[in-house]
Amino acid sequence: MNTTPESIRATTTHLSRFAAHLLDAEPSLWEADKLEQPFGPAEMETLLAQADVRDEAGLSKALRILRKRVMLRLIARDLNGLADLTEVMATATALAEISIRFALTHLHGWFTAQHGTPIGEENGAEQELIVVGMGKLGGTDLNVSSDIDLIFVYPEDGETNGAHPLSNQEYFSRLGRKLIAAIQERTADSYVFRVDMRLRPYGDSGPLVASFAMLEEYLVTQGREWERYAWIKGRALTGNRMAELEEIVRPFIYRKYLDFGAFASMRDLHAQIRREVARKDMADNIKLGPGGIREIEFIVQVFQLIRGGKLPELQIRPTLTVLDLLVARNFLPAQAGEELRSAYIFLRNLEHRLQYLDDQQTQTLPTSEADQRLIAEAMHFVNYAAFLETLDAHRTCVTRHFDQVFAAPQSEQQSHPLATLWQGTLSDADAVAALSALGYHNAESVWQWLTHTRAGGRYSQFPQTTRARFDALLPPLIEVAAGFPNPDETLERILHLLEKIGRRESYLALMVEYPQTLQQIAKLCSASPWAADYLAQHPILLDELLDTRSLYDVPDWQRYATELCKLLDQHNGDTEQQMDALRHFKHARTFNLLAQDLAGLLPLEILSDHLSALADLILSEVLRLAWQGLRHKHVEQHRFAIIGYGKLGGKELGYASDLDIIFLYDNVADEAAEVYARLAQRINNWLTSLTSAGMLYETDLRLRPDGAAGLLVSSIEAFEDYQKNKAWLWEHQALTRARWVAGDAAVGKSFERIRCEVLQQPRDLAKLRDDIIAMRQKMLDAHANPSNLFDIKHDRGGIIDVEFMVQYLVLAHAHQHAALNRNSGNLALLETAAKLGLINAGLADQVREAYRQYRRWQHTMRLQGAQYARVEISEASAHIATVNALWHLLFEPA
Repeated sequence: MNTTPESIRATTTHLSRFAAHLLDAEPSLWEADKLEQPFGPAEMETLLAQADVRDEAGLSKALRILRKRVMLRLIARDLNGLADLTEVMATATALAEISIRFALTHLHGWFTAQHGTPIGEENGAEQELIVVGMGKLGGTDLNVSSDIDLIFVYPEDGETNGAHPLSNQEYFSRLGRKLIAAIQERTADSYVFRVDMRLRPYGDSGPLVASFAMLEEYLVTQGREWERYAWIKGRALTGNRMAELEEIVRPFIYRKYLDFGAFASMRDLHAQIRREVARKDMADNIKLGPGGIREIEFIVQVFQLIRGGKLPELQIRPTLTVLDLLVARNFLPAQAGEELRSAYIFLRNLEHRLQYLDDQQTQTLPTSEADQRLIAEAMHFVNYAAFLETLDAHRTCVTRHFDQVFAAPQSEQQSHPLATLWQGTLSDADAVAALSALGYHNAESVWQWLTHTRAGGRYSQFPQTTRARFDALLPPLIEVAAGFPNPDETLERILHLLEKIGRRESYLALMVEYPQTLQQIAKLCSASPWAADYLAQHPILLDELLDTRSLYDVPDWQRYATELCKLLDQHNGDTEQQMDALRHFKHARTFNLLAQDLAGLLPLEILSDHLSALADLILSEVLRLAWQGLRHKHVEQHRFAIIGYGKLGGKELGYASDLDIIFLYDNVADEAAEVYARLAQRINNWLTSLTSAGMLYETDLRLRPDGAAGLLVSSIEAFEDYQKNKAWLWEHQALTRARWVAGDAAVGKSFERIRCEVLQQPRDLAKLRDDIIAMRQKMLDAHANPSNLFDIKHDRGGIIDVEFMVQYLVLAHAHQHAALNRNSGNLALLETAAKLGLINAGLADQVREAYRQYRRWQHTMRLQGAQYARVEISEASAHIATVNALWHLLFEPA
């Protein structure tokens, strides 16, 4: 493209009658020497600063001259390929913002000279008008001939302190009217922007300005769904208390939990727009018509409404930036994101070229052949037909993606074959026959459950929209549950789940909007009552079922750590939000592992490794946050560590395991003990506090020196002295399964040194055997088993016997064999002992297999909701005999 000043001018005036008229009237506006550079904010501000502004007329003239200069250069740069869409939108947005701020500064100065400064009646501070930019102005993607949507807000009621006082309401109302006039009134120099105030509370019938209190009351009591959509783009452009305004508006826009009900409301809003488009025959409107700009914005913003409360990173405004983020977070496929981005850029460029013709806010394709030729040329097509072909392809693509996102679910329950069954219009006999034909084993009982659910108080108390969604879900769920080997139990668990989450209508909306989740829900409920209860307790986990690819992904703990840290930092300063974020993260990762476990994709040892890695990550982040929140710290960087014992230390955690932990520090400062004690208390509170999102972990701190009677934290020196000179045998047994899990690595290294030195102490083997036997008997007496079943954990020949034997081998022989120091788990240590010749290799393998089987049984029974992990003695007799044989060899030698 020829980019000499002459050719640029020729192209500009050829493709834009508006530019041609400007240059005809004022040739001096053409600044050929500045065409190579964007018209940036600094240049705009400089021009305004040089203007002679002594009154409203001077203000009006300065703003309008600025607009002419900005628009002329912007049009020239855009039509000649010197500016991209980003520059065009940024320049138009900057022009509006700078014009508003400049006008408001002068008007406010003149008003205060006459009436004094508005003062708040609550804090006595000076009040300023906050101008909120809505729509594309708020989103920083304003178009070149756009209206600007504004809302005027001020913090507090009160009155001005001048000789002629006004109430703050009246002061800011007058100021607002003057601002509107300064921006949109047509003069001999034209106008700056048309101003639209209809998005304010109560619309045209409401007051022009609103206090914070009035705005908050309106949003809480009368704010409508479409206003949530509008406020996503809301951005304060002026004022000194913008953060307070954000805190008022944010909860209105972004729900604390996932809000899948937004689909229905956005779908309804779009349907209204389409009806209006059809009524006014606006099919050629590239903004509101099918496949237009608005549909792209709706796609982007529905995800913000649904997930913005949970993911603060989505609480941003520019459409393309959000679109890229949705792709990065896998909420939209990469191809969909690229096609929508391409269509958005094409449509917005086209929108600007339509507006360049005559400086009209139009998004409608031209009807005259002359203008059609100009638009085709401006869009770089050989003719209008070729242009239309590409335009239609983009619009078709947008419509396809829009329909995929907003496709109406099969929400009319009457359309499902089993609708009459759930509605209760069948006779009892026909209903039982229908359920039996589906494959239910005890159809009469199932029919009673369904009848009881429909007649129950909980269902009848649901709001009408909730009942409608419940009614839409039951028929397909009855059908899906019938396809599992245990259909009766599956449906019973599903009914319990639905009743439990029915108060959270958004989760029912998720299931209605994404019917593919029903199969996954039934699969989980069929496999495990524990899993069904876990889902009922934490229904936000339903979101994890939407993407089965990520649900079954191999855990990437390094990536999870990065994501979690970023998420927590987005809630910096809000402890409640951070606590909930940690709990949601833990529940989601646990649920992912549970789904893979129930699908048979995770061996138990690997599952325990992952659950232990999850606990390590949580502990690391809790320590970081607790230290950040500690007010009085004696050092910038702590020398503090968390040590894991028991199942955490041995990396054998289960889904509901508590955490055996102690706290150590290495610091000689006088105040260290007090600071670290407060830190430890905060950590424990972070872990065990019960919030609306549940609890992180139950903790057991009794393994610290001197147990429950001892200090909450210990210095490395005190810990070493205790372990080497005062600890009981059982405390040394516990050290065989202990490790550093979080905090200062140097403290962890010191702990490991002490652990190894303690374990390697030479011991009197006879006394060691007697002490361990006595300790084992105490545990046996404390866990009597009155049943005729074998208790996998506590009975002789069970898990505890295996653990005690491994601990004995370590304590007895580590001073000769350093390999036994490694905290590598019971299975690995048995293998190591066999290789060292301490026990028979064949017997070691058999005990290892017994231990594996015990843990598998234990795990399976917990998933089935069993109170005790017990099996028939005959089923476990071979394993019992194997474990008893090794016990006899170790503790009852000939």
